[in-house]
Amino acid sequence: MDPRTPCLVGAAQRTVREQPGPEPLDLWEQVAREAAGEAGLTPESLESIQLVYTDSWQYDAPVDRLAARLGAVPGHRAYSKVSGTAPQLLIGEAAARIAAGELDSALVAGAEALATRRHYRQRQERAPWSHPADPKPAYGWERPPHPSELAHELFLPVHTYAIMETARRAARGWSIEEEMADRGRMMAPMTEVAAANPYAWRRTARTPEELVTGNRFVGWPYSRNTVAVIEVDQAAAVLLVSTELADRLGVPRDRRVYLRGWAYAEDTWEVAARPELGSSQAIGRAAENAFERAGLSLGDMDALDVYSCFAIALRQACDAVGLDPCDPRGLTVTGGLPYAGGPSSDYVLHSTATMAGLLRAQGGHGLVTAVGMHLTKHAYAVWSTEPGGRLGDAAPVFTAKPVEIVPAYEGEAVVAGYTVAHGRDGAAQRGILVLDLPDRTRAYAHVTSQDLIAEAESRELVGQAVRVTSDGKVNVAVW
Repeated sequence: MDPRTPCLVGAAQRTVREQPGPEPLDLWEQVAREAAGEAGLTPESLESIQLVYTDSWQYDAPVDRLAARLGAVPGHRAYSKVSGTAPQLLIGEAAARIAAGELDSALVAGAEALATRRHYRQRQERAPWSHPADPKPAYGWERPPHPSELAHELFLPVHTYAIMETARRAARGWSIEEEMADRGRMMAPMTEVAAANPYAWRRTARTPEELVTGNRFVGWPYSRNTVAVIEVDQAAAVLLVSTELADRLGVPRDRRVYLRGWAYAEDTWEVAARPELGSSQAIGRAAENAFERAGLSLGDMDALDVYSCFAIALRQACDAVGLDPCDPRGLTVTGGLPYAGGPSSDYVLHSTATMAGLLRAQGGHGLVTAVGMHLTKHAYAVWSTEPGGRLGDAAPVFTAKPVEIVPAYEGEAVVAGYTVAHGRDGAAQRGILVLDLPDRTRAYAHVTSQDLIAEAESRELVGQAVRVTSDGKVNVAVW
């Protein structure tokens, strides 16, 4: 074997339920030391430290602060932007640098303490955490929302993903009740996996009926029990080294897991810009390239973890790769973001760490997928206890061509997808529509009439002809 072949030799996870919990810097240090210790590597010798962006706290120099805590002086340092694909992109870069002979060891870590932030917020207290950035930098968007999305208050994933869900539901010809029942059947097995996962945030198995009834809507038709739980205190880290270093450290062969191949692809950044709201053009291409690089197929996978922030992410992935949502292998090894926990941009570190542990125990191959932004970014990674394949890189293997968005519009249109935003009290607040315009462009619009909002939740609105008026910024639809 090539001595430069990268392998994963250390992984760590931590979930803190006591409140208030530690700050992200403490969690980074804990999982970093544990991952390095598992491989027999002293943290001081780390040659690369890469961190996933934390939403919990904006540090002045997060990587430098962790390096100082560990006593390390890494020549390579990186701090990501906000994205669910960030962990895989950092892992991919680390693997590539090791394969090129630039590094022998690389740590990738992430931590969120959003449950603790909520603890302090509810008490109207400021989190007493260290090294705050001053001045506070801009939020870590790779790209800010479209001005028309901001005008229509459409920037929360719970709304954008729900719009795509209703578009897919209509395309399938499902009723509202059929979609909800199918969602419960698909996601209930995930709760059973989470119940057996000691690191999961929600460790209670649920029936399909419990998941979709008896709990409040957050972005209709999504109920609270079927969306990612973001306010968690969780951290994870993985350690990659060269095979040569693994040999020197004495890491047993059955404790090494290899990144056989991975790929990255992009759909459109704006929801309304997607050519087909209910399906993904990019997922299939990312999967195809990842499997081709790995020299394996979906059928070769012994375990799967499909990114599950919302049901539509699971469904579009299954549609794109021909995966049965009830596949006996299951869709997750952790329990998924709604149950194991969805710590902002970090989840894929948890799924990768869990997959590594599973493969070490049983051998074979595993697929870990990632989603970023509004189902925009897709990363597919094949891990294995058998070396081989070729790594790939972060260059997009596919980039979707966007449909034009018209910011201000007046006239006739047709609903392409929609949601109803709900407040924390469970009350419906406003409808948010994506509209097909006569010239094949798209626009956003609000529904403000309480009678029409109620109607939107009681029958299929996709395909409905509407009349739109605008004040130049916000469009309002009626029918």
